Amino acid sequence: MSQVLPDDAPLVHDLIGIGFGPSNVAMAIALGEHNARAGEQEAITAHFFEQQPCFGWHRGMLIDDATMQVSFLKDLVTLRNPASEFSFLCYLKSKGRLIDFINHKNLFPLRVEFHDYLEWAAAQVEDVVSYGHEVVGVAPVVRDGTVEHLEVTVRSAEGLAVHRARNLVLGTGMRPLMPEGVETGERVWHNSELLAKVDQLEGTSPSRFIVVGAGQSAAENVAYLHRRFPEAEVCAVFSRYGYSPADDSSFANRIFDPSAVDEYFAAPENVKRRLMDYHGNTNYSVVDIDLIEDLYRQTYQEKVLGTERLRFLNVSRLTGVEETPGTARATVTSLVTGEETLLDADVVVFATGYSPADPLGLLGEVADHCLRDDEGRVRVERDYRIVTDPELRCGIYLQGGTEHTHGITSSLLSNTATRVGEILDSLLARGVKSPSDEARTVAA
Repeated sequence: MSQVLPDDAPLVHDLIGIGFGPSNVAMAIALGEHNARAGEQEAITAHFFEQQPCFGWHRGMLIDDATMQVSFLKDLVTLRNPASEFSFLCYLKSKGRLIDFINHKNLFPLRVEFHDYLEWAAAQVEDVVSYGHEVVGVAPVVRDGTVEHLEVTVRSAEGLAVHRARNLVLGTGMRPLMPEGVETGERVWHNSELLAKVDQLEGTSPSRFIVVGAGQSAAENVAYLHRRFPEAEVCAVFSRYGYSPADDSSFANRIFDPSAVDEYFAAPENVKRRLMDYHGNTNYSVVDIDLIEDLYRQTYQEKVLGTERLRFLNVSRLTGVEETPGTARATVTSLVTGEETLLDADVVVFATGYSPADPLGLLGEVADHCLRDDEGRVRVERDYRIVTDPELRCGIYLQGGTEHTHGITSSLLSNTATRVGEILDSLLARGVKSPSDEARTVAA
């Protein structure tokens, strides 16, 4: 139900953020740097809500030797503000590793290290985030037929509370994607939970793992399981002849440039599709060439020595999996002959990617004010603001779920710093700040 705004209504936040992953951490930093420069009357009041008990980003994928696929310079701030105190280089300085990192001559830090950087940055803006708080609904607040504010209902251990905002920024991340009809279980995992689940196997002697997928995470999982369980067979299943190398050449990487977002946004729909087809091999179902060569070298060595533990079931697809108390039985079907092979495994790992969360899923009645295109997708302005009807004056900004309008960088780190700067500029340009307002909370 819409809420009618009385004259003595509580004052509101200028911005509420839903989710506190890397994108909204970067948003909080950008707001903090703006407020430090601006006078008190120009400061933007904001608060973020995160359902996790603390900051965490793909914790289940922090394999000890896995590296980032983007340069450390594409951190939370540098492309927006190279002088920021929240850069990866400032993090290294604070940890006493700056010289060591420089001597390493590497643009791509370990994923574990970059996660530590993200935790370090998040800790410095923790005054604007409430962890362990799940947003469960959003409702419009109406005055004179116009939605002027949004009421955000938040659930925590203390119960429900309602907060009001002029604007929302949604950074709810991606959801693990499993093949249709397949559910995770004790022996069927999505790779996002690999490290948490694999610890449960300590003290056992697994004999076989099956890893489904052809991308970077799948190849990393194969290498990790092969290394960690030296007596186990590891079977990789994918529909190609082999892993395809990622195109990270200098010209191809221009698809991740901030200017490429402008070009993609302005392009006709048929050109958008072609650009995605052309440059999908920069990010989707591709693997770093060094890892490909390491895996091939390992499997060849095992053939020479007669100790084969790496098996590549290529040009094939996993067409069924049945979990029993003692095993997971997988059906692998050849795409060439149709022949089916039954494999019993201790665990089947699906490295089958992620799908964006429904950007309107939490908005309830507010979603009725959000406009869609002819294909049913949310319409989004260049400043990442959802296109709405005239009755909704509040801005609803998306950090993710905009690949159809803004290109490949929609859900990636590459453009995060630039994107939050553009959202901040949009907030300021729209005059969202009323000098007399302060943030307050209404008990539910």
